[in-house]
Amino acid sequence: MRGLRPGASALVIAMLLPLAGCGGDGGTLTPGPTPTPTPTSPAPTPTPTSFNVQPCLDQIVTPGNSVTALIIPDTVKLDLNLPPSFPNGRRLQDQVVDITLSYLLLDMRRHNLRTLADLPLNPGRNDATFLPDFPYLAPPLGKPPVASGSASSYDFRKDPDTAFISVDRMGMPAIATALIGTSAKIPYNDSNTGEDAAGRWTSEIKATLTGLHTILGDDLARLSLVSCATPA
Repeated sequence: MRGLRPGASALVIAMLLPLAGCGGDGGTLTPGPTPTPTPTSPAPTPTPTSFNVQPCLDQIVTPGNSVTALIIPDTVKLDLNLPPSFPNGRRLQDQVVDITLSYLLLDMRRHNLRTLADLPLNPGRNDATFLPDFPYLAPPLGKPPVASGSASSYDFRKDPDTAFISVDRMGMPAIATALIGTSAKIPYNDSNTGEDAAGRWTSEIKATLTGLHTILGDDLARLSLVSCATPA
C-alpha cells in the first residue's frame, strides 16, 4: 500500500478480509485479531532557520565591555588598568581571529575566549620565538633582501594625512572580513569609525552574524559547542 504509514497496510488488509466472504463461492472467513500498528520513530527536532544574535552582541567580554562595545567602532581598545591580552589590546602572540570568532559564535557562559584557539588543529605558538625588545618580531625566515647603507638614505614621504586614502580597515580582527558582506566592503572601507559609532553598520553586522549562525549552528551543536544565538 503506497503512501501509508508503517503498520497501516496490515490494518487495512485486516479490515478488508471479511468482505472477501461476500463473493460467489459462499465461503465464510473468520477475521483474525487486528494487528497493532507499529509506532513510528519521533521526528528529529528541526534545525532553526533563523537566529536572534542580539545575545551574542550583549555578551560581556572584558570588564564593562560587551561584544558590541568592542567591535563598534571598529578599533582596538586598550584599558591600561586591565591585563594586556586580546581583546584588551593586541599582543603578537594573541590568536586574535580565533578569539574574535569565539565571542561572536559561542556562549561565554559555557565556553571561554580560547575555546577555538585551543583546538588541536591550531598551532600552539609562532614558529619563531619573539624578541624580548623592540622590534619584538623574530628575524625573518630564509634570506630576504636587506637594504644597504644607512637608514638616513631612505626617502620617507612627508605627505599630509589627507594625501592618503584608506584601502582596507583593519581595526578589530575579522570584523571587516567576517561581518561585512561582499557588497558593503568597499563602502565600509571608505567609511570611518565616527560612522561606526553612529550606527551606520550595525544592521549589516547583525545580518551577516545571523547568516553565520544559520550556516554554522548545526555544526557547533555537533561539536558540543553552545551557540550564543537563540532561535528566532
